[in-house]
This record gives sequence, structure tokens and C-alpha cells, in this order.
Amino acid sequence: MKVTNIQSCQLGPEISPEQFIPEHFFLYLLRGSMKAFDGNKHYQMVPGDFCIARKNHLVRYTKYKDNDEFEKIIITFDEPFLIAFLERHPVETHPSRADDAFLFLPKNKLIGHYVQSLEPYYTGNLQLDEAFADIKREELLMIILKTDPGMANIFFNFANPAKIDLTDFMNHNFRFNISLERFAYLTGRSLSSFKRDFQQAFGTNPGSWLKKKRLEEAYFQINRQHRKPSEVYLEVGFENLSHFSFAFKKEFGRAPTEVMP
Repeated sequence: MKVTNIQSCQLGPEISPEQFIPEHFFLYLLRGSMKAFDGNKHYQMVPGDFCIARKNHLVRYTKYKDNDEFEKIIITFDEPFLIAFLERHPVETHPSRADDAFLFLPKNKLIGHYVQSLEPYYTGNLQLDEAFADIKREELLMIILKTDPGMANIFFNFANPAKIDLTDFMNHNFRFNISLERFAYLTGRSLSSFKRDFQQAFGTNPGSWLKKKRLEEAYFQINRQHRKPSEVYLEVGFENLSHFSFAFKKEFGRAPTEVMP
């Protein structure tokens, strides 16, 4: 694995480009800053902060560059790696009630020294082969568990999401631009049962409801909160401005710019 100070440093599988976290990962911010939102809570990170991003959570990131640079270290703890780790280092686990998408770890010298040990790989042209990368991942996981043994309850919970209240979840998370399959999985349902339960709960199909709900939220932000359409469309789940503008005008009879106060 070759890394540079522009690409930052990543160990393990690539993280998803979606607004969905499919695997736990450790995030350390080197340069720039970041804000994130998980549907319920806002988070902010500055250089030197580090956290665990939790799998099966929705999250939206806003990155802010420092002198045109944004640098981070990401180390993914995917399920096959965690299962192999648990076989070598058995630990006792208990159900966890923590629900935040980001769990911030207390700052300590062990993690600081660990990050320093990776410096040749994110500031130079050195390469990490796969075997050594896994050793470094295991080292970090052992440090985290030593620092906070309760994190074992997070990492080694391999169960799928349980069935939850559909109405509450969708009203909190409709802004996230993910597939219906993801919504179904996160609410503990198959796609067919998700669509069936959705029709019963909202009286319409998921696609129509999501589109209308997102457009109503966009109208509110533009007309009442005085925000620009270019600032809103991504936040409410649209992929591009032209598609958003077309859908908005079709729904309300006016273009987004025409409802600005």
C-alpha cells in the first residue's frame, strides 16, 4: 500500500463512499477539520482528535481543508479481521447500549505513539504490505481495548440490526442518500417486508415518500432559513443540483430560487 500526504493513510478495506458505515473504522485527523451528522447528533473533529466510526450507522461528513489539504488516518476493522482477532485473543462481551455513530476515545500516549509509528507511510513513499498492515491493525485494536475494555462490546457484536420502529427511524433519517436496501437492513427487515411495513405506516411507497419529504425539507430551509439551493440539495438527499431543481419545480410549481425570500 502506497500512501502520500495528500491521500493520507489507510489500513484495511476501503470505507464506503455512501452515507453508510458498513464496517467499524478508526479515524485520526491530521490536518483540516470535519463536521458530521448521524441523523440525531452533530460531531466535530480537529487535528489530533480520533474516534471509532461504528458500523451500521448513517452519517454525513463535511470536510474543511487547511491550506488546501485534508489529511487523515483511517484503519478499518472489518468483520473477518475482528473474527480472526477474537479467535487469537478471546474476550468476554456484553450487550452495549451506546448508539452514537462516533465514539471518541480518551487521548493517551499509546495511541499518540502508534500514530507516530505510521508517519513514514503517510509523509513519505514507503509501502505497507498486507501482512504488516494487519499486524499494525491488530496493534491498534489491542491498544484501544487496553484503553477502554468496554469497546469489545462494540467491536465483537456481529449481529444484524434488530427490527425497530419504522416511522421514527425514517423521520429521523430521510435526508440520507442511501438505497432502499440499506434502509431495510438498518430497520431489521428484508426489502419486501420493509416496503410492506412502509406502505402500512405511511400510506405510500418509500420512493414517493422520500422524494416528497426531502423536497418539503428543502423548501423549508430555502424559504424559512434563507439558505441557498446549492447549500441544501446534498443535505436533503439529492445527488445533483439540476435534478433537485427539476424535482422541486415539479412539486411546487416554482424553481428553488423563486421561493427564496
